[in-house]
Amino acid sequence: MKPLQVYLAETEFERLESWARARGWTKSQAIRAAVRALTRPPGEDPLLAMSGMIHDELPTDCSQQLDRYLQGTFVAESSPTYAKRLRRARPRPRR
Repeated sequence: MKPLQVYLAETEFERLESWARARGWTKSQAIRAAVRALTRPPGEDPLLAMSGMIHDELPTDCSQQLDRYLQGTFVAESSPTYAKRLRRARPRPRR
């Protein structure tokens, strides 16, 4: 690793600090993750690699009605049945 000194405005520093703290990271870890994300070659992003795979047959209002269309794709399944647990009989207390 090589050291790097960066000067940030007070607001940028506070935002970085709160972002890292919310995730349990150090500021250095957050900066390294940001650099990796910004410098990643376009072919390495799996989501971007999928773009353009669906060409047609999508409804024209897909972006506005996405939840409704997703709900229509789910197949209802019956809930699994579980065997009932048998309770062991407790011994009677002596009197």
